Amino acid sequence: MYRETDQNKRNLEAAPPAEEPARQYYFMEKCREWTRDFERRKGRPPRACVVNMGCQMNAHDSEKLRGILEQTGYEEALDENADFVIYNTCTVRENANQKVYGRLGRLHHYKKDNPDMRIALCGCMMQEPHVVERLRESYRFVDIIFGTHNIFKLAELMAVRQETGEMVVDIWEDTKLVVEELPSQRKYPFKSGVNIMFGCNNFCSYCIVPYVRGRERSRRPEDIIREIRKLAADGVVEVMLLGQNVNSYGKGLEEPLSFAGLLREIEKVEGIKRIRFMTSHPKDLSGELIETMADSGKICRHLHLPVQSGSTPILKAMNRRYTKEQYLELVERIRGAIPDLSLTTDIIVGFPGETQADFEETLDVVQKVQYDSAFTFLYSRRNGTPAAAMENQVPEEVMKERFDRLLQEVQKISRERSSRFTGTVQEVLVEELNSHDPGLVTGRMGNNLLVHFPGDASLSGRLVKVRLDESKGFYYMGTLAE
Repeated sequence: MYRETDQNKRNLEAAPPAEEPARQYYFMEKCREWTRDFERRKGRPPRACVVNMGCQMNAHDSEKLRGILEQTGYEEALDENADFVIYNTCTVRENANQKVYGRLGRLHHYKKDNPDMRIALCGCMMQEPHVVERLRESYRFVDIIFGTHNIFKLAELMAVRQETGEMVVDIWEDTKLVVEELPSQRKYPFKSGVNIMFGCNNFCSYCIVPYVRGRERSRRPEDIIREIRKLAADGVVEVMLLGQNVNSYGKGLEEPLSFAGLLREIEKVEGIKRIRFMTSHPKDLSGELIETMADSGKICRHLHLPVQSGSTPILKAMNRRYTKEQYLELVERIRGAIPDLSLTTDIIVGFPGETQADFEETLDVVQKVQYDSAFTFLYSRRNGTPAAAMENQVPEEVMKERFDRLLQEVQKISRERSSRFTGTVQEVLVEELNSHDPGLVTGRMGNNLLVHFPGDASLSGRLVKVRLDESKGFYYMGTLAE
């Protein structure tokens, strides 16, 4: 589905093209010269391992990195004892950084045994200047360091490292550039993520993302639709639209288009059967979007709507820009228009200044909304964010006690909500053979719940009807109904 190049026709002695993506294909071919030489010397192709450490957007970026490596002649390695290892990092929590430093020690050991090994670090963690400085000083064995804005440049940076033999550091503070038409190696051939926008303008007081991902910028709708058409032609039946806040899509475009308008255009693409998206900020979720979802036959009946806290004063301190009452009213409107919708959320426990009364307000929201599932987090003090400097940091033991209470309530409600489909027949997209029982396959319903049922690999990628025989709390056991 992506641009094909004739490696014998391109003149690698000429200067690289200035325009993208032709420039990157030039460097992919330059790198392929090195991988051919490696194969002659070692009797096998070099092997690469891309380790994703972050969110859905990171995972999609990692697919692009794997695609570029494949184009340059690398085979995929099963583990990090490889010829090229890339850590696509996350920095939402401070301890994520410490894990990277710890894993680098192991890679250093591997590199001592394999002088041809290359190590690259990219992603959100690399957008922090103090991190890059520490790597320069204490981790000189790392070969390439780049960030979130120039993922597409991997082949060019590999070529520079090969030519100079020196550590390559290429960090961009921000960009408006979006490079299309690069290779990608998808985890599943029948579903794919699609970036519709990059960056974030919300500046929630606990979140580092706007500082490392940059300001919000939307892709042109024609570019998104073109990519989705190519995916459909390549066998993709489900797309996940990705952005830090998809509800604000379209702001800043020369010809503004709302997120709901974009969804209606995507619905028209033949071959696409399911449309998902994440993440939605409550303050920007419009009546137009609710109406579009209610009328759609393709948009999945699942909405991830992070609440973060049920306390209006805490929401204000978080800079979320909605109140508890506004959130509950929004949920009521959504459920009124789409009664069968599965609603999921994110909740932070122990934000600075959170009192017991504030926490009880969060429990009240959970009980009123009845979420199908929730991702619950202990507040993590993140240097570089306004919340890190706030007074009244909640003691760890208090946070943990509240977290346990919240988790117990969330899990109880989730089990009750999930079981409501028992005995019904639902459409399921089969993803893979079950990892524990080869006689079963695993698929996903439109509401994102997993289903395990008897089948074989021939069902992968197919939409099938499954009778849900038994609820196991967070997944179902079922049988084919066809």
